[in-house]
Amino acid sequence: MGFKKQYDFVKSRNIYFAISAIILIAGLAVMLFAGMNFGVDFKAGTNIDLVVGKQLDKAKVDEIMKELSSGGEIKSRYAEPTIGGNNSDRVSIRFDDVLSDDAVAKIQNAFATAYSAQVSKEVNTVDPQLANELLMKAVYAIAIASVLICVYVSIRFEWRFAIAAIIAILHDALIVIAVFAIFRLEVNLPFLAAVLTTIGYSINDKIVIFDRIRENLRFAKLKTDEDLVALVNDSIWQTMARNINTVLVVLLAAGCLYIFGSQSIKLFALAKLIGLTSGAYSSVFIACSLWYLFKRKSLSSKKKAAA
Repeated sequence: MGFKKQYDFVKSRNIYFAISAIILIAGLAVMLFAGMNFGVDFKAGTNIDLVVGKQLDKAKVDEIMKELSSGGEIKSRYAEPTIGGNNSDRVSIRFDDVLSDDAVAKIQNAFATAYSAQVSKEVNTVDPQLANELLMKAVYAIAIASVLICVYVSIRFEWRFAIAAIIAILHDALIVIAVFAIFRLEVNLPFLAAVLTTIGYSINDKIVIFDRIRENLRFAKLKTDEDLVALVNDSIWQTMARNINTVLVVLLAAGCLYIFGSQSIKLFALAKLIGLTSGAYSSVFIACSLWYLFKRKSLSSKKKAAA
């Protein structure tokens, strides 16, 4: 009872606005000075996955790559090799340039010789033109999804709800992008899928609270700013149990994907975890407070007109 009665989400809004602003500004600063860590999907180059069949040693992998570079077999720069797989028998190496078939074969043979084993490979190559096209389509996809959601909310509710929702949804997408930028995590097509599904989940969470606010508005007599604050806070608390249960179930599923999933979907699952958490957070602490700010202005206007 104490926490529910004492804690005021709306009046504490500046704290949460500041938290979000700090994360977003930090992410923007990293993007401006260091850029995003684009994967092979959005950056021209070659990604090679080698399955050796034996447990790989990081030091030995680094030594093999160093020998290949010094010997002139590889002229392209490459990112730090990552070891994964069920028995640490898989190594993934990303190169900045498109490698020839001969260069790929030399890398495969080098690992086969070093480990005295047959090595299978999976090669993904993206040329510069395709990489740019994929990146632009990714931006268009996020923009179109955001606009359509704004239209949907405007039709179902009103413009104040729509603007609050679209700002909060963009906040969620940008939080995921900012975290990936700050921690230099790889941005690829699965990451894009995670951002788009975050947008879809986020609007669902916000509509639940907005729907309750709209219902409470029908019976509310808003005479003062305190009445409006109470209405928003009551609406949040009335939907809190449902929101918590929903987000916990979805986070559990995404967490299992991250813990037990293969290396190829770990970043997708991580992006989902960040996006789902941000979506639940923004629904309560950002979207509702934004709607309150917009509604408060109309309440003030009515008072002036009546005076």
